[in-house]
Amino acid sequence: MLCYRYYGQLAFILSKFPADVGISFTWYNSFTSDTEVSCQDLYFERASVLFNIGAAYSQLGCREGHSDMDSLNRAFNYFQQAAGTFGYLQRKIVGECRTQLTTDMSAYMLTALENLMLCQAQECVWHRSALSRMKDANIARIATHVAELYEQAMQSASQGSLAGTIPNGWVDHLKVKGLYFRAEAQQRKSMSCLASSQYGEEVARLQAAQEYCNQISELVSYDQRWSKLLRAAVLEMVKSQAELVGSNRTRAEHDNDVIYLDPVPAISSLPDISPYKLAESKTPEIIENPGKFLGGEELGPPLFKGLVPFVIHQAASLYEDRKDQLVSKDLITALDELTADCESVLNSLNMPHALEAIKKPIGLPPNILVGADEIRSDGGYIGIKRLLDSAIVSNTRANELLDAAEKALYDEAQEDQRVQQRVPKGGRQAKRIESAELTNKFRAEIAKYRDVINRARESDATIKAQVDMWSQFFSLLGSPRDEIERQVPSTTANPITDPHHSQIVGRLQQYMDEITLMKRERAKSTEKLKRVANEDDITPALNEEMQRLAALSATPILQFELHQFEDLFAQKLDKYMTWRKYIDEEREAQLELLDSIREANQAFLVARSNHPLLQQREKALSNLETAVKRYREASFNLHDGARFYVSLESELQKLKGGCLDFAMARHLDALEQLGLSHGETPTDLAQAPEQASNAAMQQPNLVWDPTMPLKYTTPK
Repeated sequence: MLCYRYYGQLAFILSKFPADVGISFTWYNSFTSDTEVSCQDLYFERASVLFNIGAAYSQLGCREGHSDMDSLNRAFNYFQQAAGTFGYLQRKIVGECRTQLTTDMSAYMLTALENLMLCQAQECVWHRSALSRMKDANIARIATHVAELYEQAMQSASQGSLAGTIPNGWVDHLKVKGLYFRAEAQQRKSMSCLASSQYGEEVARLQAAQEYCNQISELVSYDQRWSKLLRAAVLEMVKSQAELVGSNRTRAEHDNDVIYLDPVPAISSLPDISPYKLAESKTPEIIENPGKFLGGEELGPPLFKGLVPFVIHQAASLYEDRKDQLVSKDLITALDELTADCESVLNSLNMPHALEAIKKPIGLPPNILVGADEIRSDGGYIGIKRLLDSAIVSNTRANELLDAAEKALYDEAQEDQRVQQRVPKGGRQAKRIESAELTNKFRAEIAKYRDVINRARESDATIKAQVDMWSQFFSLLGSPRDEIERQVPSTTANPITDPHHSQIVGRLQQYMDEITLMKRERAKSTEKLKRVANEDDITPALNEEMQRLAALSATPILQFELHQFEDLFAQKLDKYMTWRKYIDEEREAQLELLDSIREANQAFLVARSNHPLLQQREKALSNLETAVKRYREASFNLHDGARFYVSLESELQKLKGGCLDFAMARHLDALEQLGLSHGETPTDLAQAPEQASNAAMQQPNLVWDPTMPLKYTTPK
């Protein structure tokens, strides 16, 4: 069947793709076609196809006849396979679906369908046993199990959640068939009793069978819908059974009363008929293990065979996350923290500035020279002062724009009050909404931007204070190099010639060289670690592991799980453990070296205390280096602020325009309510309507007066 092929290919595709492939699958409830489910879930599609395979098996079983052994054997197999398919669907497949299913694929419904298929399979055994003239005792046992299965199916189908799903008449049909086969079992057992001369038990068995027949008759007679819902063949079968049981009971009671006089036991004391279970759920191997048939005639070649399974990509992504956590968050962070701790200790000791002041009694260190060149190219103190003044002007202009927007709203509100007061009672002012109700959004925007401007002003003030504090240094750093050098104290006039002092300086310099080398090598190691991590691709190893697992499997359909690669993850990440040892060694070496630097620096401070000019030079160089940092900070903040003010001014222009447009629209509406034409609109939005008429009466004399200055109109 094509369904087989599609099901097998879906099972294989699920080992290659995620369940959500972006394709929508739509199915309808098998019993109520108006219920639709549409979702992007390959598991749901597979479950729906498997449901239809089970339904197809049941239809094949129903098409077989009951009059010959071959047809009954085929029907028996079909119903068993249908039961196995529904059972496999309920136990293995439905639970993997990631969407809300219709009730026809609920656990209750699938259990009911599985039991229904088993009923029909066992019934085929009963037909077969009757055709083959099996012993009545065995036929009774087979019929007993048929009845049990129908009762189980009826119980499953009677669940409240299936009330709107089970077709009308199914539960009734199951109940009647259950009673029928209970009667059949007792009737067949009575025939076995007759053959074994158990005449009293024969009568009791027929009485029990008669009770079951009477229950069926009462159901059909009590509710006429039963006769409409039950098939005519079933009703005829029930009628024939009732007639047979009735005639046999009459005969048996007469014979026993007249001839045998065997005591008739009570029905409740009769031993139960042990069921003979032959029907069972059999899941077709092509459904349970479709991979075994892929590549063969049944399912055809597997699609996307060469595609790497999606779980391999997931595993690679998971490994990358773990590697990033280990390398970036743990190892590199630990190395960076070591370097930061080292810099912090050296800064607290004023290193290497103190040594540079000794080693270079004249001139400037390279970092100060580079910083001075930057400051000079930016315009020095004058340049940064210009940026600061521009920021203050921009802040003022932003305030003015905001004030203009606020004034437009204020003038409109004043005019609105005058309009409300001037229009007579009962006039159109009742339709005019008050200004306060319409300007909430504008006023909220104004308040928001007012707060932004105030905070920007505070930030500008902080930068200004910093610039003022370091203005002398900024001015000096903007000067030529020789001017800066003249301002820095020099020790050339009073050189240090003490050999003990030179020995102390030499030892401290040696330690500083070692710490510099350590930091340089550490930076190289960090780059090497990053390079190793970037080149670490687990995909080939994952593919090898996938092939190894595939070789151990008997089917090409492999459902890989991420936990299957945990050992591989651990093996690949283990190579980074050597870096932990390296970090521990670096930490220990750095602590030891910093302790040596502290000790040497203490001796250096004692020796240096006798040379005050050296301390002055060291302090001057330290101040200049700090001034370079402060200049860079202020310059960056001011340039960033300039970009901020450009964006802010654009937004404030829009806000101002919106407020003016709103005020003009409201003003025109006020004129209309007061009965003035648009041509009489005052130029001042705050001008009251009554002032507009007064202004018209006070027009200046249009005759030219030589004492008046000339005024030219802008050409249109």
